[in-house]
Amino acid sequence: MAGYGLFAQVYDKLTENVPYDDIAGYYDRKIKQYGGGSFLADIGCGTGNLTARLARLGYDVIGADASPDMLSIAMNKPHDGVQYICQPMTELELYGEADVIVSTLDSVNHLADAAEIKRCFEAAAINLRSGGLFLFDVNTIYKHKNVLADNTFVYDVDGVYCVWQNSWQLQDFGVNIDLDIFAECEDGLYERMEESFREIALPQEQLVSMLESAGFEVLEVREYLTDQPAGENSEKLMFCARKK
Repeated sequence: MAGYGLFAQVYDKLTENVPYDDIAGYYDRKIKQYGGGSFLADIGCGTGNLTARLARLGYDVIGADASPDMLSIAMNKPHDGVQYICQPMTELELYGEADVIVSTLDSVNHLADAAEIKRCFEAAAINLRSGGLFLFDVNTIYKHKNVLADNTFVYDVDGVYCVWQNSWQLQDFGVNIDLDIFAECEDGLYERMEESFREIALPQEQLVSMLESAGFEVLEVREYLTDQPAGENSEKLMFCARKK
């Protein structure tokens, strides 16, 4: 996410409706269910909203992101003991082996292609202790094709007006995303910014195969924030895997 400088400025306002407390509680429950441990790395941590909440739940947390702009915002918030490092998910190098690595809010979808996702999984395995857990969520092909698709979304929140235009790409089940952002300045005038990025999606079976190739045992794949099995119309999935 190194190119998300402009988006970083308005990210928190555009994600005010994200249920961070519920997400942190869900991951905490899954980690405890599988005996994960306390040293946790949040990769693709963005502005640290979930990272800090995991720290408040008692984890010793490192937050890693490739975007200096996102991390700058994170570090200007209460740290709750989090140590932030500027590293891509594909080139992770922690200070010792973690008990748990998490990647949330479809950060994996923001990697460029299947090869980068494979490198991310391999990097996670290298930085986990034997028996450590890797938990992450992804948007599905179904969501990209039927929900994001070629649709336009408009966000009008305090001080920010954003037009979000999607373009569905069949070749890699991807979505090109173009943002027109109008952000209020101190003088009351609005500055226009433009940002573009993309997400890709992979079949569940391919993600499982890639995890196994990287040295993981896949413990479960669930409908996001539930204990329900993945279905053909699932929009978002959570993977839980253990390093062999």
